[in-house]
Amino acid sequence: MGLPYQNWLIDMDGVLWRGTQALPGLQAFFARLRQTNQQFQLVTNNASLTPQAFRSRLADFGVDIATSEILTSAQGTALHLQTLPAPNRRVVMIGGDGLQAELQSAGFELVWDEVPQDVSWVVVGRDDKLSWAKLNRAVRTLQNGARLVGTNPDATYPTQQGLEIGNGAIVAALQTASGQTPLFVGKPEQHLYQIAMHRLSATASTTVALGDRLDTDILGAIRADIASILILTGITSENDLAHSTIKPTMVVSDLIELTSLL
Repeated sequence: MGLPYQNWLIDMDGVLWRGTQALPGLQAFFARLRQTNQQFQLVTNNASLTPQAFRSRLADFGVDIATSEILTSAQGTALHLQTLPAPNRRVVMIGGDGLQAELQSAGFELVWDEVPQDVSWVVVGRDDKLSWAKLNRAVRTLQNGARLVGTNPDATYPTQQGLEIGNGAIVAALQTASGQTPLFVGKPEQHLYQIAMHRLSATASTTVALGDRLDTDILGAIRADIASILILTGITSENDLAHSTIKPTMVVSDLIELTSLL
């Protein structure tokens, strides 16, 4: 009979791949979604890469995805900031190419001064080139009245070598130094899922979120009032699930098992 969903909101890191390696069953999973005419959006808290870069990575894994089927927290952050009142559209940024491209495309002015003045937002995404100088520059900007925004709150990031520091940990350092409570846009906030559902013209009753993190993917689904599937190929273990108050609608071990249920 298959699962009762027509619209899929799918995380990427820890779900489709880990580090630079595709997870088993990746090609068959997407082939099955296409064969059964199910819609999807790849919804990721990773703000460091552009949709084009994610599309290229999936192509390397043998999966053809359109950039319009990819939604990053960088895109969500730019879209959400456009809706908020602010003195101006000047931004100091910590992050990668993906975040820079989305902010500029949305009409924000990126400020690179050593001691920035008259800035509305300090926007923070995962930055592989993070430095002490960047952190200090951000703190000075926050002290001068800007508001702290995080693309996502993920404290860690899964790789083949193990967990690495995530964007939430960077934002936490700035929060401690500035005394500000950050505004987060990515999961578990509802913004990304709501944007993705709008793209698909999807209703909550026909939509499911697939992810590997209880505190972002699954909690975000609960807040968005949609079903959720936890996959055990990324951050969350069975032991973590047993001791958590956050519970998904269902659990699968990997993409191979999930594909067999479609």
